[in-house]
Amino acid sequence: MYVEILKIIEAGLDNDKQKVINYSEKLSEILKNKGNEKVSNKIEKLIKSKNTRLSSLDSLTSKPFDQDSKLEMVEVSIPTEDNDSLYFESFIEKEVVSFMESIHSKEEFLEMGLEVENRLLLYGPPGTGKTSLAKYISYHTDLPLITVKLDALISSMLGSTSKNIRKVFDFASKQPCILFLDEFDVLAKVRDDKNELGELKRVVNSLLQNIDSFSSDSILIAATNHEHILDSAVWRRFNTTLQLSLPNEGIRKDIIKEYSNIMENDFVKESKKMNQLSKAMQDMSPADIKNIIQKTIKQAIITKKNKLLYSNLLYQIYITNKLHDSSNEKFVEYLLENKVSQKDISFLLDISLRQVRNIIKGVDNNE
Repeated sequence: MYVEILKIIEAGLDNDKQKVINYSEKLSEILKNKGNEKVSNKIEKLIKSKNTRLSSLDSLTSKPFDQDSKLEMVEVSIPTEDNDSLYFESFIEKEVVSFMESIHSKEEFLEMGLEVENRLLLYGPPGTGKTSLAKYISYHTDLPLITVKLDALISSMLGSTSKNIRKVFDFASKQPCILFLDEFDVLAKVRDDKNELGELKRVVNSLLQNIDSFSSDSILIAATNHEHILDSAVWRRFNTTLQLSLPNEGIRKDIIKEYSNIMENDFVKESKKMNQLSKAMQDMSPADIKNIIQKTIKQAIITKKNKLLYSNLLYQIYITNKLHDSSNEKFVEYLLENKVSQKDISFLLDISLRQVRNIIKGVDNNE
């Protein structure tokens, strides 16, 4: 058994996929003979899953490119399971589950003459999980993810963008996949925009025609942060539209707990501090919250504290959101509002307790 493990490691380091599969199959057989069927079955399932996913890329190796810039217009990937959780309100989760169940039930739909639910439009503020959701759906449907690169798709040559759209949809038709159009508003703007040239109408018309002929074997996902500028005809092309909003108070707390629990901290088990943090992050996306917490953790590691402190997290929130006013007075006022002690403020801002108290007196006098 140890020989097989060593051979798998060696093959992995040599990027020899077939050798990895061969010795993994041998290892699975040995484990099964020794009565460890549970691990054996896991290995077999993993081999089957990964082998199928990687071989599914074979027909997608020759990517379309823009004739003018010579840039490839798509990225092709096979998303793997992500350890990050997706945070949505319960009704959004139900809609996502319903959408994926519709994909798995497409044969029954077609037999009854029903339209296949395979077009999903996601909209909402940046960082709310649109791209992550596309990857999640790719992973759970075992379909390769084709992400369109708009910088290459939109040609510098008038008239070429429509041709590029056709190329991308033709490429996606080679086999079942997920075609992901991020920043969708760039292609699908309302056609009566007086600031645009006539080329825009041709681009939108081309887009609509290609969406109409999109294969029922694949999934089309479009995402935008600017849904208000989408052409009305575009909305009608999508079976499912989901608005991904900024997280509510309860979800913000869940996100804070998930990303903070990798390090010892002084707030997750204290409801008052969690309430204050959730309130301080009320206008933030899940991506914003994750970024702020991870920055604070990194700083704790750099300074050898190895503990995530409530006051340090508030410090990071402030400097992220209040860069226009970083004066000590405003900083102290902010930290006091969020129940940080005078002693912690003194340490955090590297000023004396007397300075902190003088600032507080000045704030009180101004009121």
